[in-house]
Amino acid sequence: MELVVATKNKKKLREIKDILRGLKVSIASIEDYPDAPRIIENGKSFKENAIKKAVKISHFTKNLTLGEDSGLCVHVLGGAPGIYSSRFAGKGKSDKKNNEKLLRSLRGIPAVRRKAYYICAVALADKDGLVGVAEGRCPGFIGFEPKGHSGFGYDPLFVIPKYKKTFAQLGEKIKHRMSHRYHALKGTRKIFLKYIEKIKSS
Repeated sequence: MELVVATKNKKKLREIKDILRGLKVSIASIEDYPDAPRIIENGKSFKENAIKKAVKISHFTKNLTLGEDSGLCVHVLGGAPGIYSSRFAGKGKSDKKNNEKLLRSLRGIPAVRRKAYYICAVALADKDGLVGVAEGRCPGFIGFEPKGHSGFGYDPLFVIPKYKKTFAQLGEKIKHRMSHRYHALKGTRKIFLKYIEKIKSS
């Protein structure tokens, strides 16, 4: 069976493959479907965006599809950047520019008020529609300067209290055992296995 991941983000795809390792499924991405429709992420929540990606791409490919949307929410910023995490810096956005804007937004804010969490929503859909949705969160706080070279997005700023290090410092091995994406995909794995059982019994 092929599972299509509705993303063109190579780093995110690699992370998803790593966390889902062990499932008896061939994983492809929309990069493998050049004519796939463009997805406009205009949902009001991570869950809405994830469902939209999964349903639209599965309808096009006729294969089981995984739609994922994730981001960073900072309490003192009222939950921003939230669903706008990947485009927080506006035109010409990049991980570096997004991180720089976040640091500017938090200038003068002490460590005790820099609490944040990563959130991830994952949806599975097949040609007949939505199969299921899982969500995951990971709490932490925002550091005062980028540290580390692993991961992507806000990882150089996102500090895990237990380790007092950023995800970018901790590296993929530790991150993939505790991240928001790990928790969401753990739930997705259960949904996938039930889906396979249902297909086998029908």
